[in-house]
Formats: sequence, C-alpha cells, structure tokens
Amino acid sequence: MKLRIFTEPQQGATYDDLLTFAQATERLGFDAFFRSDHYQRMGDGDPGPGPTDAWITLAGLARETSSIRLGTLVSAATFRLPGPLAISVAQVDQMSGGRIELGLGTGWFDLEHTSYGIPFPPLGERFGRFEEQLEIITGLWTAEKDYSFEGSYYRLADSPALPKPVQRPRPPVIIGGAGAKRTPRLAATYADEYNVPFHSPDETAEAFGRVRRASEETGRNLTYSFAQVTVVGADEAEFQRRAAAIGQSADELRARGLCGTPAEVIEKIGAYGEIGAERAYLQVLDLSDLDHLELIAAEILPHV
Repeated sequence: MKLRIFTEPQQGATYDDLLTFAQATERLGFDAFFRSDHYQRMGDGDPGPGPTDAWITLAGLARETSSIRLGTLVSAATFRLPGPLAISVAQVDQMSGGRIELGLGTGWFDLEHTSYGIPFPPLGERFGRFEEQLEIITGLWTAEKDYSFEGSYYRLADSPALPKPVQRPRPPVIIGGAGAKRTPRLAATYADEYNVPFHSPDETAEAFGRVRRASEETGRNLTYSFAQVTVVGADEAEFQRRAAAIGQSADELRARGLCGTPAEVIEKIGAYGEIGAERAYLQVLDLSDLDHLELIAAEILPHV
C-alpha cells in the first residue's frame, strides 16, 4: 500500500504552509503530496488567509521538490475550460520532470461558485461537461497532430495540441466518487486510477466492484485507491489532542476514519488493502503539525 498525503488548504493555509508540508512529505518517504481544489472554506471558522489556486500551487511545488508525485484530489471541471487546463497540467508536468497527476471531478460546492462568479449548472449538465473535458484533455495530450472536437458544450478546431506533458502517453487521470450510474463508466473509459473518498471498506468494495465490471467492457486496468481523514497519536492522550486541534470528536474520528493509535490505523488500512486498494490518501488537516507526519512515517509507513 502506497501512502499519499492529501491536504485541504481552503480550510486555512498559505502557499508557504503547503511548501513546508510538501517538502516534509517528500523527506519522510511518502509516495505523493496532493491537495484539494477549492476556493472557499467549508464549515464554520476563520475564512483566512483565503484560498490558494491548486495549479499555481503545484507549479511552485514542482520546482521546490524533486521526487514526490504531485496532484489534485480533485480539480473541478466547473473551474477551468478544458483546453487551458490541459495546457496548465502539461506545463506543470514539464516543470516537475513528469511527476503530475490530474484528479478531475464535476464540481459540487455551490457556495464557492456563487462567491467567485463561477457558473454552476445543474448536475446533469455538470456531468456532461465533465465527460467532454475528460475526452478533450486526454485527447490533446495524446494527439499526434492537430486535434478537433465537437461536443454539446465545447468545440475545438485544429488545435495544435501543445504543449505535451513529459509523461507519455499522458499524466495519470484520477476519477473519484462512489456514484453507481455514470461514475463507473467514466472511470473505466478515461481514468488510470479510481478513488473512493470517505467511505467504509464495505462501501468502498462495492464501488470498486462496479468500476471493475465496467473496466471489463473497456479492457482497461485501473489502480484502486481510497481517501480517509487521518489523525494518529502515539498514545490516547496525543490522539485526543490532535482531534481537538482540528475541532472534531475523537470518538467520531475513530469510528469513521484512519484514526487512533498507529496499531489501530495499520489495521484499518489493512482492511482496505484486502478489498484491492493499492493507494491510501491520508487527509491531514492540521498543516502546522509536522510531528504528526513524522509519527505516521515512523510508525505506519513501514508496516503497510
């Protein structure tokens, strides 16, 4: 099981905070550093210092790290046009020497769209735009000559399909969610990795099964992964302290996440491994607590 660190900077983090955390993630031997792509804090609390743009952040981190993989979990298709997004990701892939992964989703947080003037169409249209974006972005990256596309929402005519990413045929694409209808087909058609966030092992197994069945029809082999909030303490007192630091109930965290002592978390990760998960995205919310990363690296990383 590869462990990846997954952050939510819209909850309160500057670029410098993310840089420090990403460099620690690399130094400690984790597989990847990922961040969410949101423009507004969720829930109560101080909205400061305000959002950081995901792809500007990853461009900076691409030049300030050397080996760790970098990506989004996930970018919203509502935020960017597909052509410019393909250019941005390809450029950051070049800047990183080929270490970028694109997680892409429909977009769901309506408040951030209203706050920053981003159109937020109904769910059916968002899925339609999402599918066209997947086809366009992967098409631009893999086209050997000019690329054209005619869809319901986007039209591209004789695009030079440049720049090309370093990774060939393209950077990995991650699609997430546990939807039972459209998600399996889209993942089986366009994704290299399928991620189920914040679900139990049993629920995750059901979602994995749907995508595996869809992948049999497309003939593609995907990597399967999951994401869970992660709070670890060397002992019970430390666990309780870290839960309080992010304003959440220790009992609720222990019941639903990768939370508790190292032995407990290793056992919980193992349950996902048994259903075929190959990567775990550890959602770490307190970016000021580098000791937390140190503990996970020392007591969990070598045992999974």
